Amino acid sequence: MRDGLRGLTTRGRSFLAAALAAAVSALILGEKDLLRVAVLLAVLPLLAAAYVGRSRYKLACNRSLDPHRVPVGASSRVVLRLQNLSRLPTGTLLLEDRLPYALGSRPRVVLERLGAHQASSVAYTVRADVRGRYEVGPLVVRLTDPFGLCELTRSFPSVDQLTVIPQVTPLPSVRLPGEYAGSGSSRARSVAVHGEDDAATREYRMGDDLRRVHWKSTARTGELMVRREEQPWESRATVVLDTRGYGHRGDGPTASFEWAVSAAASIAVHLRQAGYKLRLVTGDGADVDATEAAGDGLLLDQLAEVRLDPRGDITTLVRQVRQRGDGGLIIGLFGAVSTAEAELLAGLRGNGATCVGFLLDSSTWLHLPPRARAEADHAHGAAALALLQSGWRVVGVDHGARLPALWPQAGRGSQGFALRAALAETVAGGVK
Repeated sequence: MRDGLRGLTTRGRSFLAAALAAAVSALILGEKDLLRVAVLLAVLPLLAAAYVGRSRYKLACNRSLDPHRVPVGASSRVVLRLQNLSRLPTGTLLLEDRLPYALGSRPRVVLERLGAHQASSVAYTVRADVRGRYEVGPLVVRLTDPFGLCELTRSFPSVDQLTVIPQVTPLPSVRLPGEYAGSGSSRARSVAVHGEDDAATREYRMGDDLRRVHWKSTARTGELMVRREEQPWESRATVVLDTRGYGHRGDGPTASFEWAVSAAASIAVHLRQAGYKLRLVTGDGADVDATEAAGDGLLLDQLAEVRLDPRGDITTLVRQVRQRGDGGLIIGLFGAVSTAEAELLAGLRGNGATCVGFLLDSSTWLHLPPRARAEADHAHGAAALALLQSGWRVVGVDHGARLPALWPQAGRGSQGFALRAALAETVAGGVK
């Protein structure tokens, strides 16, 4: 009963106030009928409080998200299944699922009545334009009487996770530089002669399995030859994401950093589908190896939570990548860098690595006056030239650029020379 009195709504408290006013008026005026009205006005909210306060429903709730991982801008369907485990029917139930601000307003659903051992399901959709990991729940159930005079709250502690991952854009098939760098014997020779699994032949040795005899080679050489199984080819690639706060510009989903995160996700998924063993390194300290069991989910979940690091620097990023000399292909997504920082990135070209850098001109995400624009363009050109001179392939990225249109430049062998000449002219013109 005490819980019920604490749960009186504004309407219930108004009834009690009206009852008190009517009782005082009845005593002053000596009107018995007015006193009966006062009693009636007081009894209604008290009965409602007793009814709701004594209700001890046994309710079970199950929540499911379909899907639990969605890209930015997509929707997920949330299904709530509420079951009455008691023998008594419930009254009116108001369901409210708590959501973070990024997923929109809290959904509210009214269930008029749940019979004994009866279950009912309700559904709603959520949509997020900002990537991240969000908690859906807990579910709050408000119990009320038919007149709305009393309302009590019950909550379920369980919550579910909704992961909003970056937008992944399909990329065209491009032959990349350094695609044959990795472990195992020559892939080009293996594919040209026998295919991926049957690489070459050698002379028969005592103890070899006769089922491995290669009869065509035996007939050609006149000696017994067996198939030599080579180690499977393993192409390696490392995607490096620059998270320096001062290297990116813009706010919200249209910021330069969000473009870089989406590009990193698209490139990582594309390379994994092409058969690369992938490693993701971000400036905030993350170092993730994609495995067959985890699929793309591990990479995308990491990119869903990556944030700008105001204390990040290129030296730390280079040191983190070089902790493991995987070699192979390195694809970097960098914000604005200085010429000194561009020279530091030359340290990633060790161990025969081929480096391709997507260099974002983050100043184009801002509206600058003509003089400031010229200075920003000059600084960007000088940094790109420094990267080219250190052996990187550079793909310039401006605001509004689309990754599928830029991706072929990563595989063009001559694009670096043309860009180097154009940038040299830009720098020379700026010096004059």
